[in-house]
Amino acid sequence: MLARYILIVVAAILPWTAISAQDKGEDVIRVDTSLVSIPVIVSDRDNRYIPGLARSNFKVFQDGTEQKIEVFSNENAPMNIVLALDTSRSTTGVLGKIKKAAKEFIKNLDADDRCMIVTFDSDVLVLSDLTSDKRALEKAVNHAKIGEQFGTVLQDAVYTSINSELRSIKGRKAIILLTDGKDFGSLTSKNKLFDSVSESDTVIYPVFYVTGGMRQMAPRFPRFPDGGMRRFPGGIGRFPGGGNRRNPFPDNRFPRNPGNFPGGRARQAQEAQDALAVAFLERLAELTGGHFFKEQKADLKDAFRQITDEMKRQYLLGFYPTEESPAGTVHQIKVKVDQPGAVVRSKGAYRTQSR
Repeated sequence: MLARYILIVVAAILPWTAISAQDKGEDVIRVDTSLVSIPVIVSDRDNRYIPGLARSNFKVFQDGTEQKIEVFSNENAPMNIVLALDTSRSTTGVLGKIKKAAKEFIKNLDADDRCMIVTFDSDVLVLSDLTSDKRALEKAVNHAKIGEQFGTVLQDAVYTSINSELRSIKGRKAIILLTDGKDFGSLTSKNKLFDSVSESDTVIYPVFYVTGGMRQMAPRFPRFPDGGMRRFPGGIGRFPGGGNRRNPFPDNRFPRNPGNFPGGRARQAQEAQDALAVAFLERLAELTGGHFFKEQKADLKDAFRQITDEMKRQYLLGFYPTEESPAGTVHQIKVKVDQPGAVVRSKGAYRTQSR
């Protein structure tokens, strides 16, 4: 039996568990075998994926020392996607656009891809389990409605999607998050969420929508027929034992009076909220090797095409460290490719850990 394990976070293909992230040294990869697996995205300066590279095109360095690439894969593989739709009251004005974008993505899925539809407002609901049935998925999207209660449990939705829905699934996994990024009332703190996504094998692609903020009003949430939706196991959208959700935690609380921001203008409050939301969503993408999009600036058809290209054609490199190191040791890694003008995106570090 192995005496120690290394845990690596990577965006997996085949049986490997993997996530990719921005090439930044402070982000950590953990591995549970001695093989260090690194998922890599290679694109040109216009952010177009570069396919067809071979093992000989890559070099991997640990702490500045080149490593022998023992494992290499560039095979296509099916995707498992959680399509998470923000149905909080703040998205009332853009929910139609969110649903249209979701259905556009579903149309582009291949026959062997699977997707599930999740909505979040004051609670987290699953409108469709993982399936390759596009009709069922589009029907689920059509059922998405603005929430009955105030709240946006965005952090709960991402945390539970990773840990309850995707953790046991092998292969390529991602969450596409269509939201204004303004959490309100989650039980999951930002730090806990960031730790979880850094230790998972799921890539997150947030798509940010500008909305009217926390004070937006909406009709009550209609009840759907039984079987049309379910809550996450354990009722993540509610406190244990039931009852109403309390005030949000300090790290996701918004000002009670947005008009009291410096300058006394509601527009400044809205801009400040948007800036915080964008920073949060960019961090989720960065930690997992995904890509952040702004709906107003991105052609979503092109954005979704880019996501599917990345998910289906990631490169996976693997090497065995030449020297063992104590649990908790952080090693810097660098991936280079010999293509002029190529941009490489991967994790920048991994940490050894025993169980």
